[in-house]
Amino acid sequence: MFDAQCDLGALVYEPHQDPDAVLRDFAADLRARGHRVVGMVQAGQCADSSLSAVLLHSGEKLLLAQAFDPAAQGCRLDLTRLQNTAERIADALTHGADLVIINRFGKRERDGKGLAYLIERALNADIPVVIAVGKGHFADWIKFAGGMSVRLGCDRDALEAWWRGVTAAGAQSDSGSHPTVCEILK
Repeated sequence: MFDAQCDLGALVYEPHQDPDAVLRDFAADLRARGHRVVGMVQAGQCADSSLSAVLLHSGEKLLLAQAFDPAAQGCRLDLTRLQNTAERIADALTHGADLVIINRFGKRERDGKGLAYLIERALNADIPVVIAVGKGHFADWIKFAGGMSVRLGCDRDALEAWWRGVTAAGAQSDSGSHPTVCEILK
């Protein structure tokens, strides 16, 4: 699915960490610096009816939870709502982006569903992607990404360092300087 892209970052988080806040603040800062950020960040919790996402390119908050069912167990993600949100992100990508942020890598993405196609679409367009990956899903992520991603700690410093590397590599490519190893392997 992927070639040797160095601009695919996995923000790996522990259960006690909040990758959404890290990604949301990072996206806001990039937008303030004039970058076009497309994608979504989770808001609310998966196990209750507050599960929603914020579209980073528009600021719109969309409900992703199923209608409340007291008998339901586990994540109450409404797959139709997720798919509709993904279509809106795909549409935004047609207008270009400097970065795509995907809120989570989970079992749907592992199985090639969910938001997986957005990752592929962005990488095929040479747009960097960062995605939150729970530590318990990291082995599945490596398999999904073919080992071609950068593992980032769930903190702003790690994300900023990765972004500087990605944008510096892009600037070097544009200036005609010597290609990086990642560019050669692409």
